[in-house]
Amino acid sequence: MKSSSESKQPDDFSLVLGGPLFQFFIRARLTTDTLNLVKRRVIVISLFTWLPLLLLSVLSGDLLGGASKVPFFYDIDAHLRFLVSLPLLLVAEILVHKRIRLIVQQFIERGIIPLKTRPKFEAAIDSAMLLRNSIVIEIFLIVLVLTVGHFLWSSQLALTAVTWYAVWADGQHRFSPSGYWYAYVSIPVFQFLLLRWYFRIFIWARFLWQVSRLDLHIVPTHPDCAGGLGFLGGSAAAFMPLLLSQGTLLAGQIANHIFYQSDTLLNFKPEIVAFTVFCLILVLGPLCVFAPLLAQTKRQGLLEYGALASRYVEEFDQKWLRGGAPQDEQLVGSGDIQSLNDLAGSFEVVKSMRPFPFGKTVVLQTVIAALAPVLPLALTMISLEDMIKRLLGILL
Repeated sequence: MKSSSESKQPDDFSLVLGGPLFQFFIRARLTTDTLNLVKRRVIVISLFTWLPLLLLSVLSGDLLGGASKVPFFYDIDAHLRFLVSLPLLLVAEILVHKRIRLIVQQFIERGIIPLKTRPKFEAAIDSAMLLRNSIVIEIFLIVLVLTVGHFLWSSQLALTAVTWYAVWADGQHRFSPSGYWYAYVSIPVFQFLLLRWYFRIFIWARFLWQVSRLDLHIVPTHPDCAGGLGFLGGSAAAFMPLLLSQGTLLAGQIANHIFYQSDTLLNFKPEIVAFTVFCLILVLGPLCVFAPLLAQTKRQGLLEYGALASRYVEEFDQKWLRGGAPQDEQLVGSGDIQSLNDLAGSFEVVKSMRPFPFGKTVVLQTVIAALAPVLPLALTMISLEDMIKRLLGILL
């Protein structure tokens, strides 16, 4: 086991600064060890996936029409995927790197990790960073997107109409030249970046699970109603660009089906509900590992503060109602009543402890971020004027 001096410190924690792809980006001068050059990274990778599709579609005559029912210019899914969703995946790295690092530091700065537990906490950081840098995992992800990922996209997500990238015949896609780049380069690159994010969240969840099993200093009367762990709810904001990216991806896929396969937005209610639940699990699920600890802390707090309250009110009753107070002690100005009120407030804080280190506001913000890109598709069912009237009716 590493010594304390060799172990990773909380400010070394990063879900982003590591892995073979990150090292490749550094060598290719697409990033630095502090995640600079984000504009260059976004432009190069987005154009690598999107620009060849544009050029090949022009050469094959599928840019604006030709034999395609869905020309490249009108393929909403392709444009949103590579010009909006993919850049958001890259921009999310900066926000996650900065905010998650600060959140991990809070475990130490708030005294939640006692000194005797510090080596185990640093060992959890070591383990997370080792997993983040795994070459085997990224190779596995590449294999996965080239096999399972390609199969799922071609069989479940690709349009069956005649498009700029393929013709559906005999139960399978026959790709055009631009279609081969789309299916075997652009889509795999996007899927790899997305799966890489899922893997990072797995690392985050695993780290939090390991921390939740340590001997933590949790105070049931902490005003955040989460025993002092309420700061973890701030991690949801770090993943907002990732949620927007996935919402944009979903919106593009639904839009194509609405405009080119005669579907309606209501046909996708199950998918939208499942997507919302998935996003909540993705972002807030890792924080739920602290639920057993918070529940135990609340039960113990209610018992301890309940016993303390019983002793105090008994003494208060004996002193002020049963004649136990000295004759020269005045009730007006006495601190006993204020102390009784403070004790009642502390007991109410314990009673209001949440089972999770986040509140309803964080849940609502997560849902809004995930579904915001899908909202404009409601205009396919109702006019903008009617929508504004209904919204004003709800608000006013």
